[in-house]
Amino acid sequence: MSNEDELDIRSVHPSQRHPMIFEKFDNLAKGEKFVLINDHDPKPLYYQFQAERTGTFGWDYLESGPKTWRVQISRK
Repeated sequence: MSNEDELDIRSVHPSQRHPMIFEKFDNLAKGEKFVLINDHDPKPLYYQFQAERTGTFGWDYLESGPKTWRVQISRK
């Protein structure tokens, strides 16, 4: 997977993280995906995806801490 397919938000201000992630997701075509890299479990983001993008996304943990979380998010 190339760097273009990754979104590392560890250095992004918390207030900008979710809008940035949703913008990346909304620009995906069906079947496309990216890997989110974060410094904590993005479980609240998962719940936001469930509420706002119901049935349109896939969510697969690739790494689960303790310092880095990597989640593959795909567009269905």
